[in-house]
Amino acid sequence: MIQGVDTRAASFHNRTVLNTSACSFFVTCAKGTEGALRRELAALRIGGPRGATGGVSFSGTLMDGMKVCLHSRVAMRVLLEIAAFAAPDADHLYAETREIDWTDFVGHGMTIAVSATTHANPHLRHSGFAALKVKDALADRLRERTGRRPDVAPRNPDVSIVLHVRGQQARLFVDLAGEPLHRRGYRAAMVEAPLKESLAAAMLSLGAVAIDKPFLDPMAGSGTLAIEHAMAARGIAPGLHRRFGFERWIGPEQRRIWDSLVKAARAGIRPNAPCPILARDKDKAAVAAARRNAEAAFVLADITFEVGDFTTLAPREPAGTLCTNPPYGERLEVGDAGTDVRRLYAGIARTLDRMRGWRAVFLAGNPALAQALGRKPAVVHRLWNGPIEARLLVYDL
Repeated sequence: MIQGVDTRAASFHNRTVLNTSACSFFVTCAKGTEGALRRELAALRIGGPRGATGGVSFSGTLMDGMKVCLHSRVAMRVLLEIAAFAAPDADHLYAETREIDWTDFVGHGMTIAVSATTHANPHLRHSGFAALKVKDALADRLRERTGRRPDVAPRNPDVSIVLHVRGQQARLFVDLAGEPLHRRGYRAAMVEAPLKESLAAAMLSLGAVAIDKPFLDPMAGSGTLAIEHAMAARGIAPGLHRRFGFERWIGPEQRRIWDSLVKAARAGIRPNAPCPILARDKDKAAVAAARRNAEAAFVLADITFEVGDFTTLAPREPAGTLCTNPPYGERLEVGDAGTDVRRLYAGIARTLDRMRGWRAVFLAGNPALAQALGRKPAVVHRLWNGPIEARLLVYDL
């Protein structure tokens, strides 16, 4: 049994509950960034955020969930829990799911999609099968109530439903965001292996990168770190220029709440970044892509772009933050990859000798970087860049 939760199916019976009651949320994030997310939610005045592997849970109203969608820079998804129950097998999963009043979320003509994860349940071993049972139960309940079954839309559904099964316990969620939150809407141009926006924001948070000091990314790629820093420095909410899944099913009262949140976010934007921001890369195509992305993010005027190699870098300010995500090895195409990585890392180490007074923040996906730098980091933090285990390394030079 899930602690503190009745194993009978419990659902929201009307939209007043969504507006006023303490709903349960689980906000997902990249593994290793849970602490940054928890601090971020606390700063948003979300009460009692509790960290867990891969995310943070909290209790609050739907307005709190919408606020996280709009303002969180580190989160990936905001999941609203709508039911928790015992599901020892597929029949129980179907029966309990069918008891839920899905009309609070799925209206006439709306499309759905169901995704699932399952752990340690021999009767619900396959996530696709578990998702299918939830879809069937939901569709049968709606046909019983409304006379129509909803259509399934794996891509861009109106309502995204998430099932999580662990042992004999099941939890059902509605994904408020729809598309993952790292998709801010400014990725107009791409380079190879771009850093996800949410992970870039987590780097800035975990590295304690100050918004009131000069900022430099000397291996900027598509510009994600510089753009995320500029957005934070200007107070631009990361969700301000995109749409969310909940906008398709909220009622008029909830729409007014959402409109007020957006209005307040727009009013809080600063006219410009307080300190210089430089995005630099030796690849002209990458710099051009970074410019396009910054323009789409409305921070083009806040960032200086230039073409240049890391090893020729010299500080232009007495202090600031160098923050970058160096290649791990798999992206280098010339000669022997291992030799190229070692040569690159040695050049980075020599460049840091010229950066006294600065803070350096690296996302190191290759242990050879820390060895090459030859310095003791002030902070070492383990996190994951997709499937790659990495280290956030922070140096006070």
